[in-house]
Amino acid sequence: MKNIKSLRLRALCEGAIMVAAATVLSLFKFAPLPQGGSVNLAMLPIFIYCCRWGWKESLLTGLVYGILQMFVDGASGWGLLCILLDYVAAFTVLGVASLFHRVKGGMYIGTVVACVLRFVCHFISGITAFRIAAPTELFNTTFANPYIYSAAYNGSFMLINMVLCLVCLYLLSKPMEQYLTEQH
Repeated sequence: MKNIKSLRLRALCEGAIMVAAATVLSLFKFAPLPQGGSVNLAMLPIFIYCCRWGWKESLLTGLVYGILQMFVDGASGWGLLCILLDYVAAFTVLGVASLFHRVKGGMYIGTVVACVLRFVCHFISGITAFRIAAPTELFNTTFANPYIYSAAYNGSFMLINMVLCLVCLYLLSKPMEQYLTEQH
């Protein structure tokens, strides 16, 4: 019983550290977009956590990070649905990456799957909330279709963030090997 409590406490502490690291990394925005979203490495600590812990702990860590991001970013959105999709759901789904951590190459597969799910959350938010602003201009192109606009807008930063995370995970995989394989 004591071992289970110790394990839960360890997961909680590591999760808190990774949420703090992700929050700090989220402040370094390389290409902030006008309606939210940016190129940064904020998801990296969450993915590292997902490589080590189970899905419950990882989903909770993503949820906590998403709620914290609402306050850090000022929860810019058009309505409650937009805020729930762009923050709560979009960051909670990052925990799905943990479902692949025991599979060979799972760190990379989980990262891709989680990024695609986060993109889907932002995409749905974009077509529901930002459709009232159509036509909209992005990258010197005018979009009259909210589906295409949402895909272009959200895909522009999510694709780059996903590639950055994959590259960093690859570069860190050897130094993190003991951490990731250590028994809980």
